[in-house]
Amino acid sequence: MKLKCGSLLIDALEDLPEKKLKKFCMVLLDRRGEPRVKTSAVEGKDCITIAQVLVSTFTELGALQITLELLREIDCNEEAERLGELPHEPKRISDTMQLNQADKHFVDKHRTALIQRVSTVPSLLDELLDSGVIKQEGYNTVMAQATSQAMMRELYKGPLNACGPSGKDIFYEILVELEPVLISDLRNN
Repeated sequence: MKLKCGSLLIDALEDLPEKKLKKFCMVLLDRRGEPRVKTSAVEGKDCITIAQVLVSTFTELGALQITLELLREIDCNEEAERLGELPHEPKRISDTMQLNQADKHFVDKHRTALIQRVSTVPSLLDELLDSGVIKQEGYNTVMAQATSQAMMRELYKGPLNACGPSGKDIFYEILVELEPVLISDLRNN
């Protein structure tokens, strides 16, 4: 799923006054979740560089979600609304990230089906480790399971349960790349 993510983020950041852009970077650096952004990567940088850092740190879909959250946090709701309304696929950005009727994340809503049907668990774990969603210890615990289903159950029980919405967004994006037919089927049902 290749979005014009960089362009969307650059446009949103360029709309910010200089003070708001600095505040955006400060809030980005102060956020508690993993992965973290280094001060030197964004401090004093232009909008293009900041957008590239966001995408390389959080992946495309994650960068859009983080940007929306941070814009709202610094009271740039108009910019957040414009970014959230921009089409990149058939649905709005905010619709693709989430959430079903009961505000459950896609990966939570489809937990049982994903446990039963994901066949590329080792590759999935490699990607999750590389992106910082899981740590080496969690990776080892999950990989020690005997079957793909047991691995997925352990992943949900431990690391995925702890990673929060941004980690689940990254998990979802990796699934879209590794299991496109499965994800398409689940989206359509």
